[in-house]
Amino acid sequence: MMTINRKISAGLFALGFAISAGTLGAQIDLPPTAPTAGKEVPDSTEMYQEPLLLTADLSARQLTVSRGNSVIKTYSVAVGQERYPTPVGTYTIRKIVWNPSWRPPPDAAWAKGKSAKGPGEPGNPMKVVKIFFHEPDYYIHGTGDVDSLGEAASHGCLRMDPDQVADLAKLIMENGGQPRDENWFWRILHSRREEKVVYLDNPVSMTVID
Repeated sequence: MMTINRKISAGLFALGFAISAGTLGAQIDLPPTAPTAGKEVPDSTEMYQEPLLLTADLSARQLTVSRGNSVIKTYSVAVGQERYPTPVGTYTIRKIVWNPSWRPPPDAAWAKGKSAKGPGEPGNPMKVVKIFFHEPDYYIHGTGDVDSLGEAASHGCLRMDPDQVADLAKLIMENGGQPRDENWFWRILHSRREEKVVYLDNPVSMTVID
């Protein structure tokens, strides 16, 4: 009889130890389970921080900013005229120019008689910022002709509302490894005669579709 009781006590002690260990395991950080052979375990930043992607839909006259399956922003844009189409394809944004100057293309008939304009000068069609997606000729830029948004009205570039293109450029810089604080942007936007070029550490992809 004493032998049986000892066996029961030993069993209860082992059960109690297992429950205690389980409870402690819930309260402390235990070593992670080894990954299954042949499978990569993605880094947490890769799992939750997918790259930013811009998509310009020429038919819809719309620019969409997304991350993974989530749409972050949508903007109305003016696209290239039939004679000066916006090129379709996948491109990479590497450079942003704040307070851009403007020089008329030397071989373009539509620019005949037009003169170069410095940053912030009256008559400069480049408002606030240029976001290059297909250098050197194609970029997203702010426009003073906001009535053209939603139309095929440009010479190949994508036009945007000046406030919205500034918002877009800030977002691209933040995700492209070149974030700035609000004071930096305030100085740029209140010093319209100062041109500032920013090169992205992490280029951002942009796709243009019909």
